[in-house]
Amino acid sequence: MTRRATKRPAGFQKPAHWTTDPAPPPEAAKDETDPDGLSPTRYGDWVRKGVAVDF
Repeated sequence: MTRRATKRPAGFQKPAHWTTDPAPPPEAAKDETDPDGLSPTRYGDWVRKGVAVDF
């Protein structure tokens, strides 16, 4: 079993774009209507002419 590293290597420097600030809270979902009636978030698949299409 390989031991997990618990410390960073000696030469490690934190990149300038890293921050210790917490992530912002997610935005509330927007209820948008689709004029074609295609809503992939409803069932997870697109339905087109009676056929479910999953990309």
